[in-house]
Amino acid sequence: MYQTHFGLREVPFGITPDTSFFFTSPHSQEALNTLLVAAKAGEGFIKITGEVGTGKTLLCRKFITTLGPDFVTAYIPNPYLEPRTLMLALADELDVKLATDVDQHQLLKSITLRLMELAAQGKRVLLCLDEAQAIPLESLEALRLLTNLETEKRKLLQIVLFGQPELNKHLEHNSIRQLAQRITFHYHLGPLKRDDVDYYIAHRLRVAGFSGARLFSRGAIGKLYSASGGIPRLVNIMAHKALMLSYGEGKHLVSRRHVGMAANDTIPLRRRRWPWVAALVALLAAACGLTWALNK
Repeated sequence: MYQTHFGLREVPFGITPDTSFFFTSPHSQEALNTLLVAAKAGEGFIKITGEVGTGKTLLCRKFITTLGPDFVTAYIPNPYLEPRTLMLALADELDVKLATDVDQHQLLKSITLRLMELAAQGKRVLLCLDEAQAIPLESLEALRLLTNLETEKRKLLQIVLFGQPELNKHLEHNSIRQLAQRITFHYHLGPLKRDDVDYYIAHRLRVAGFSGARLFSRGAIGKLYSASGGIPRLVNIMAHKALMLSYGEGKHLVSRRHVGMAANDTIPLRRRRWPWVAALVALLAAACGLTWALNK
């Protein structure tokens, strides 16, 4: 759409987690370091919390790609599953072969044998659960029982919980107090600071191929921070819309005005003084689609 206009190879502010865009802010780097230290220490449960849009899923994927060959990882993005279904999902991630009518006993036995097999190969197994605040209490208890499996040296299964702050309230429930006591490493992922937003924007633009001096004015950066509160997802959404607005006007610099219009079109609690922003975005998309069709 606007990539050629700004000298970009790809769209820099997508909201799909892409580890090539991972930004090592103080918060994200500390969180990643915590995860790596805890994983190598062999702890049973690790917890990462953060508000919506702070980059938990991206951190999770970066963590998985950073682990060395000694680790076998399983990733479940939607753990809102009853215990048996969650165990089946784990078995699938670990390539456990199961009969279609497997009973609960055989299911757990098969998972245990697979964990022991991997341990004998010198592998550590790590399960990452995204959106962990949605896990039913019964499923959390089932996971706790799985972490009881261990050799003389270490646990057969480590579990990392990535969730919104509601996860902390979830873990206060009396029925899973034993699990809460086993979380020895935890970190809360906070928003970006003002200077971090400036570096964040520059980083993503550089990864996307931008080689110029500055594409977002200092005023635009300040407005991005104040409007987003430093939440990376909101920064991405507003920066993307602001680039479209600048492109639509034939400009080569994103101004504070562009970000202001993007913010008013993004944040639902504000009265939208520029409803034509969304219409402009749609018009640009339609124009690009027409160009593609004519050149096909």
